[in-house]
Amino acid sequence: MPRQFRPLDSRVLWISFVAMLLGGAVAVVAKVLTRLIGLVTNIAFYGRWSFDFVSPAANHLGRLAILVPVIGGLIVGAMARWGSRAIRGHGIPEAMEQVLLNESRIPPRITWLKPVSSAIAIGTGGPFGAEGPIIATGGALGSLIAQLMHVTADERKTLLASGAAAGMAAVFSAPIAAVLLSIELLLFERRARSLIPVALATTVGTGVRYLLEGNQPMFPMPDMATPSLPALAVYVILGLIVGVVSVGVTRLTYAIEDGFEKLPIHWMWWPALGGFVVGIVGYFMPLTLGVGYTNIAAVLAGQMTLGVMLALCLLKLLSWSVALGSGTSGGTLAPLFTIGGALGGVLGIWLAAAVPSLHIDPRMSALVCMAAIFAGASRAFLTSVVFAFETTQQPHGLLPLLGACAAAYLISGLLMRNTIMTEKIVRRGVRVPSDYAADYLDQIYVRDACSREVVSLRASQTFAEIRAWLTSDATATKHQGFPVVDDNGQLLGVVTRRQLYDATLSDETKVGSLIQRPPLVVREDHTLREAADHMVEAGVGRLVVVSRETPHRMLGIVTRGDLLAAHARRLREARELSRHLGKKSPSA
Repeated sequence: MPRQFRPLDSRVLWISFVAMLLGGAVAVVAKVLTRLIGLVTNIAFYGRWSFDFVSPAANHLGRLAILVPVIGGLIVGAMARWGSRAIRGHGIPEAMEQVLLNESRIPPRITWLKPVSSAIAIGTGGPFGAEGPIIATGGALGSLIAQLMHVTADERKTLLASGAAAGMAAVFSAPIAAVLLSIELLLFERRARSLIPVALATTVGTGVRYLLEGNQPMFPMPDMATPSLPALAVYVILGLIVGVVSVGVTRLTYAIEDGFEKLPIHWMWWPALGGFVVGIVGYFMPLTLGVGYTNIAAVLAGQMTLGVMLALCLLKLLSWSVALGSGTSGGTLAPLFTIGGALGGVLGIWLAAAVPSLHIDPRMSALVCMAAIFAGASRAFLTSVVFAFETTQQPHGLLPLLGACAAAYLISGLLMRNTIMTEKIVRRGVRVPSDYAADYLDQIYVRDACSREVVSLRASQTFAEIRAWLTSDATATKHQGFPVVDDNGQLLGVVTRRQLYDATLSDETKVGSLIQRPPLVVREDHTLREAADHMVEAGVGRLVVVSRETPHRMLGIVTRGDLLAAHARRLREARELSRHLGKKSPSA
């Protein structure tokens, strides 16, 4: 009989221990990567040897600054061609593809190629955040460690997600959002055996960040008041608007990528072309260069004017979409937060001036739009809400964030089939899960789906008797398998219709002699999921159902057809429209 499902076992303790060690290691890697980005930035824009994490915006290179991203693009293109093409892009789609198609096995060289290429791309002015490469590197490190151990594919996926989540937590000090991100974009499930190791990894990763960086919020904001009901309605409407914008941003990015695909030159040179656009935009608007975390903090704190935010929103979008479409190495989170936050700040200032009675706070507007654009573009709904809260620690922002992100998610889902995270791999033929529901078969007991009226054969019957019965064309003869019992009704095994039609056996052969192995059974208190797994592992299409008290007494039989028929109720509940209140009862 199948083992009854247990949500946790002793293996989870071992995987959790490894995940915690991984979380600490990834937090250190995150610190090293940010220092490496600082080193490249200082050398490229300031001509000095320093690991300080600085912005390229204050450089005095003049027009020479245009060439810096071009040089960075050339180096990244060469690394992608002769190292690994997997370093191109922001890393999360590639990790998703490995989870879905390759049992979470990421090539070991990505563990060092991705952070180095990203440090070069971002340090030379690439308009990306450091979080994307760190998430990808953490996932690659988790996969590498798992490939060195004797683990299942599920456990390898858990360690990959643990490393990725720890990387995000170490950058933004947002452990809960990091766990949610792993659920919504990497694990494609919410099971205790995977959730617990990921949560422990992010806890350790965040703790190491506190030790190295302190526990201040990533984007500190002045305290904000609870929004009024009219203001709350406006923030939800802003979420709808930003949802449309997120669709446009996604389509623009992939349209630019399609444009690069049509160029008559090798893809190795595309990052350099993208770097040229980055350099031009950065020359006129230096704030678009680099990770831009300080820009996000300034927008949320209300320290930017309307004109600067409008220019930052439009030019950051241009610079980032071209750079990402060119196939260089970098992240998407920080650029999207910058674009959404700046757009929200602009709309907030305009609304506050146009309709003062609404009491719109431009800082709150920037916060909700920053989260809403990520919710719309990635469909990581809960991640977006919790991330904005954790990085600002503004409790009064939770309700506007919830409404705005839900609105953005709704509009995005109606207007766009895929997301900025999944479009690339969907084009390669990968089917990406989008809705996570409880396993329907796991909710139904075998006793509620099995056939109780079972046609059985006696072991003492001869082939002559059975063949005469089979040729009678009675309804009971149409089954594909028949349980065999002894004269006392005790179950002995199962024979198939094919065995009964074996012409090489004589008429005097007893049915009981055909039994080749003990009967494959399932108890009535097992679930259909456990029964289905048992069928797959045993390579059979039917199981005899027995009771717990009398395991040799047959109660019924469950077949593959019964498993499919069990889904009829699920389909009916999802599709049939009905009304119950207001209907006249048949007995009335």
